[in-house]
Amino acid sequence: MTWSTMDEEARRALCARGLQAVFDDDLKAAIGRIIDDVRAHGDEAVCRALNDFDHVSLEPHQLRATADEIGDAEVSTDVDQAIDDAIAHLQWFNQQLMRRLADWSFDSEPGLSVGEKITPISSAGLFVPSGKASYPSVAYQLAVPATVAGVPQLALVVPPMPAGGGQIDAAVLVVCRKLGIDNVFRVNGPAGVAALGFGTESIPQVRKIVGPGSPPVACAQVEMQRYGVATMMILGPTESLVIADDSADARYVAADLLNEAEHGTDSTVLLVTASRKLRDAVDRELERQLAGLPAGRAEAARSALGSNGGCVIVADLGAAAEVANRWAPEHLQVAVDPASEQELVGRLVNAGEILVGQDTLFCAANFVIGCPASLPTGGFAHVSSGITADAFLKRTAVARADATARRRMTPTIVAMSNHEGFPAHANAAQIRSD
Repeated sequence: MTWSTMDEEARRALCARGLQAVFDDDLKAAIGRIIDDVRAHGDEAVCRALNDFDHVSLEPHQLRATADEIGDAEVSTDVDQAIDDAIAHLQWFNQQLMRRLADWSFDSEPGLSVGEKITPISSAGLFVPSGKASYPSVAYQLAVPATVAGVPQLALVVPPMPAGGGQIDAAVLVVCRKLGIDNVFRVNGPAGVAALGFGTESIPQVRKIVGPGSPPVACAQVEMQRYGVATMMILGPTESLVIADDSADARYVAADLLNEAEHGTDSTVLLVTASRKLRDAVDRELERQLAGLPAGRAEAARSALGSNGGCVIVADLGAAAEVANRWAPEHLQVAVDPASEQELVGRLVNAGEILVGQDTLFCAANFVIGCPASLPTGGFAHVSSGITADAFLKRTAVARADATARRRMTPTIVAMSNHEGFPAHANAAQIRSD
């Protein structure tokens, strides 16, 4: 694709992705039936969904992971050390964020102080996907910010591993043990979201649910908003965009494009460059590296880079920033001459994350850097951010006025009260002046 020759319809089509399935009427109806069943029948409905959709037969008392399961879970030494490394980096990142989110106040006029008190939300549910694969990295990407924020009640739900008897990936249980999370439940995705929202005999009710998942899981989160449950932005199929110039190593560009492309046939990956020479070199590298992937991953990557994504040729880095800001990727890597990095990064405003330089890998951000990796997809980077401790905090305004400030404000209060037709409002101020 060449950006300068694409008309507005073609540009809009390139940027429209990932939302159609979530709002499909048939899907909404199917998810609505699951939600209604869980609302009416609790654990029984959760077990029914597990049997119907995950082909796992459990009794209600088996939904919760036992203390022994969590305590006895084991992983290889290298995975255990990797989890420790990742948790440490996430804690450092979120602890720094918390230091910048302290209570604050100032005097806006003599006698009037205004500010905010920042406190954790009362409860949160963490959804960790487990369908095509298991994702302990999602468990720590969600749980570390929640624990650093100080959420007093956490519950984690995760579908059981495929082709198992209801087992939860040991690595997910290890993450929970390291972070002190003991409310862990094996559930079907949409039913688990509903269970967290309503509460069941086994699963505690929470006020906010976060976590990526399939379109049915995303749809369930959207539908549960109708019942007063807070959810984050829609976290749909993964996506990435690389801006590269002639200074980039084509081997690394291809490898980084394949990083997110291998996730699934619904993933979307774009290369944006002004260099046709680089484009051709990357194309050759993609073919070579694709040959080394398992068939299923290669098929996913070809879809992500072919029918779903591809390469956009632009005139210069300014146009590359225009494309990236309009596309608003979940993951964005800048692989350009270091002399151009600062100016380009300054132009980029719509992205879940910006990774600068070819040593700043997508996979490093996925697993260990410490920046959020649960990020907005489907263009939601235009309006939302990744999941950090901030997602588990709330702000309460705090104000204090003395008599001098109150007298100064009274004419404004009375004028607005009279205009809007609220005599008691006006009286509350005037009675203090009598």
